[in-house]
Amino acid sequence: MVRVLVVADEISPVIHDAGVRRLQPDLVLGAGDLPWDYLEFLSSMLDVPVVFVPGNHDPEVESPLSGFRGLMASSGMPEEDPRPWGCINADETIVDAAGLRIAGLGGSVRYNDGPNQYTQEEFAKRARRLVKLVGKRGGGGVDVLLTHSPPRGLGDGDDPPHHGFEALHEVIARLRPRWHLHGHIHPYGQPQPDRVLGGTTIRNVVPYQLMEIDAPTLDPVREHG
Repeated sequence: MVRVLVVADEISPVIHDAGVRRLQPDLVLGAGDLPWDYLEFLSSMLDVPVVFVPGNHDPEVESPLSGFRGLMASSGMPEEDPRPWGCINADETIVDAAGLRIAGLGGSVRYNDGPNQYTQEEFAKRARRLVKLVGKRGGGGVDVLLTHSPPRGLGDGDDPPHHGFEALHEVIARLRPRWHLHGHIHPYGQPQPDRVLGGTTIRNVVPYQLMEIDAPTLDPVREHG
């Protein structure tokens, strides 16, 4: 079993505290719309992999520079890695961490000109690229599908900014995750029932969930992109 702390959307005083160490997770997953400082705090405090996807209220996530560009900034001074420091961006890629294979898709339905927002058609293209990538990496399924938004009609909202993505139905059918973990829909303290699609359990994790997930293997962290 892998002990997984999943966070999204709302800062919890239970989590943003040194006492979070008592939870003893093996892995942290972030489903978006959290300050980078919050994710960096968890990375530093817990010293376990932190894997995240961006939400619609997050800034664009820059890619780390490589080669000479990674050594020197335009000012001639060394350039730091992009934030959030110590965290792995799983958006539109696959990350293996703590023995779990995680596929990620960040963002929400487009409702203004902000970052990490997509039309249904744009998101469907991203979803197809992710499914194709899994095929290139040996096929099979994944343990966790980590997204910011839920599938359309399965725990999403009635207002347009909180509609889910239609393409996630196909992603779940193709990748067969045991868990689909998402944020974006704020329950405001009201219990949110899990939904089931095929063999996948879909869970709203706002503001946090502590879960135990079966791991087929206990591999080191590997990122595929």
